[in-house]
Amino acid sequence: MQPNSSFSTIFLMVSLMAIWYFIIIRPDSKKRKEMQEMINNLKKNAEVVTNSGIHGTIINVKDKTFVLRVDENAKIEIDKSAVAYVKKTREKEND
Repeated sequence: MQPNSSFSTIFLMVSLMAIWYFIIIRPDSKKRKEMQEMINNLKKNAEVVTNSGIHGTIINVKDKTFVLRVDENAKIEIDKSAVAYVKKTREKEND
């Protein structure tokens, strides 16, 4: 009866690892991939919201940062990784 017990233990461990992968790891890696794609596609005139809740319009995109217009005369430079989501992209610039 010992060989059957070790087989069931191995089967249980493999099953738990598979469940862990499909419930935890795979969705997280998919979310990270979508986030990286969003960051790579940031463009001028896109309206974004940062992780800290700042709303604004992108006026210049650099390698690792972008300049965000938050008011008529207020501009700040923010890391691309700080973007929570893109609200929309404007067709024209209102400068």
